[in-house]
Amino acid sequence: MFDPDIAPSGTLLGLLQRGRGDGTLHALAAPRAEALAALNDSVLRDPRRDWQVENRSLYYARLYMQLDGGLEEIERHLFHPDDLVDTGEERTGLALAVLGHLAAYGRDAARLLLRGYAAAGSNWRWALDELALRDDDAGLMTLAPAVLARFPGTEEGEAELAAAVRDAFEPRPWRLWAEDPRYAARLAAAGEQGSFDRWQRQLRPRGPRPGWSVTEILQWAQEGREREPEERRHLAAARCLGAVAGPEDRPELLRAARSGPDAARAAALHHLAERGDAEALDLIEAAVCCPLSSEPLVAAALASFARMQDVAAVVRARDWAAGADRLLATAAAMLARRGGPRDTELVLAALRRTVREEGPDAEALWELVDGTGRLGVGCAAPVLRHIYRETSSSHLRGRAAAALAVTDPGFAAGFAVECLWDCEETTRELAARHAATGDDRVVEQLRRLAADPAEEAEVQTAVRSRFGPEA
Repeated sequence: MFDPDIAPSGTLLGLLQRGRGDGTLHALAAPRAEALAALNDSVLRDPRRDWQVENRSLYYARLYMQLDGGLEEIERHLFHPDDLVDTGEERTGLALAVLGHLAAYGRDAARLLLRGYAAAGSNWRWALDELALRDDDAGLMTLAPAVLARFPGTEEGEAELAAAVRDAFEPRPWRLWAEDPRYAARLAAAGEQGSFDRWQRQLRPRGPRPGWSVTEILQWAQEGREREPEERRHLAAARCLGAVAGPEDRPELLRAARSGPDAARAAALHHLAERGDAEALDLIEAAVCCPLSSEPLVAAALASFARMQDVAAVVRARDWAAGADRLLATAAAMLARRGGPRDTELVLAALRRTVREEGPDAEALWELVDGTGRLGVGCAAPVLRHIYRETSSSHLRGRAAAALAVTDPGFAAGFAVECLWDCEETTRELAARHAATGDDRVVEQLRRLAADPAEEAEVQTAVRSRFGPEA
């Protein structure tokens, strides 16, 4: 993840960057040149905090269609000399995904751009995947010479070709080319090598062997930590402990959780917490509150607590929510996830404090927002509206919308209407179930979503639940 440069939420650019439904509505009401400039800026400078998870491509493609926007800016971006040096998927992935949707909507220019980029661009795999879903066999066949020419006939080139065939997200082009006598032998060999590589990876030992003892598993966890400090081997070790450890091993696990080296300690804490051991909570608290504990150990201890399911964890969270700062956020998240009506004030206080101190994009907000909805904290609506408007995360905005659907009586006639145009399908689905139909725009958009072949099935099902199959 990274922190993109996001414009203020009150501007057209800021709305489009966030993928908000109001972005589309404002763009359609704005001067066309201004709207297209903001749209191109959003597509060419990916605004997503997590580009691998958040959706924007269909949202932007629909707006290109509605504005009858040209693709010249996207073409310049794709074939810019920067493409030779900045080969990361995040530079061109969003633009290619937008072109994929436009090709599905029948824009031939988008399909031709994808073909050209698949033949010459650095992120050719993404372009080829888009075409695999949208192009015809004849179009894909024209790409075979250019794509296969990327792999010289050397031993290294053939190994790279085998990896490309093996790891292809959409295998259709490779299968199509393998049916052509000109490429059949080479691609058959690549496919066999890829299958062999996959088989070798499956056979390669990855962790403790059957018969390892608790002591050996804890040593293995610590060895991984010493070789690679960022490796989360303690989680794998904890899973192994679950299969190996018995009641007789508890004293050793308690010693490791109390004073062992960091990775072994983290594995033992995780294992004891998973099983709701009577001493787990005290051991977690000791690890977190000790000023000598390393940050990775503190993070692992808090993560172990977060996974606990028993009532004792909720009771301890209530104590922590009024206590030490290092425990506060995790305790509030536990109460948001598993607390009851008596915990609403603590969850609301944590929500307000997090927004005030860390802003509307704080990671801690996700569970707190969910918790206010689960607990039905009606007086949380103002801060939820603030998060909805200001966050740059479309996923967090969707969670805020879901919480507002429970806590805000005005949601159906307010934000739910805007959400019908949102970039996230889960948010559109929520809106399809809640948006008040007194507004003509709502009925029109619901019918548009129901008829759009690119729309997700869950959204269309929600529409039909409101209006019946004919919607």
